This record gives sequence, structure tokens and C-alpha cells, in this order.
Amino acid sequence: MIIYLYRWKLKAGKEEQFQKAWAYVTEQLREKSGSLGSRLHLGDDGIWYGYAQWPTAEHRSNSKLDHPEIVQARELMKDATLEGLPSVTLQPTNDYLINRTAL
Repeated sequence: MIIYLYRWKLKAGKEEQFQKAWAYVTEQLREKSGSLGSRLHLGDDGIWYGYAQWPTAEHRSNSKLDHPEIVQARELMKDATLEGLPSVTLQPTNDYLINRTAL
């Protein structure tokens, strides 16, 4: 498994637009490209963090980002973004998260 951490500073008043578009892209990538899903967080520093899991880096690089609906949703995300910060690739070493569906 491989993790990608994305970070954004959003434009004031565009947070809901970003969240809806991000959710749509996440759902589509799970359905069409084998993504293991992601989480979106708002940090106490005002930065939004997206955490996406993929089986392998190859799965992510082969993801289907060219579907018109995904392109449109990504444009809405871009429109809501004041600044995109560099992404970070993470290799899990210890994993103690609880799977909510297992509860």
C-alpha cells in the first residue's frame, strides 16, 4: 500500500465547493481506478489535508482522471484553491487505525 498526502489553502467561501468536488473525485477513483479511498481533514493551521490510499503507485499513476465528470470536479477543486502545496508520498510502516466498517 502507498499513501499520498495532499495539502491546500482554500479560498474563503469556497470550502463547500471544494469538499463536494473532492468527495466526487474520491468516489470515482474508488469505483473506476481501484483507489482504496481517502480522507479530507481541516488542520488547525487552516490548511486542508487529503490522505489517499492506493494498492500501489502504479495503480495511482494509471488512474482514470480523464473522465469528463472527474475533469470537471477537479476544475471545481482548482477554482476553490488559493494555493496547492507539494504532495508527499508516504510508505506505511505501522498501522493502528481502526476500520469503522469492522465495528
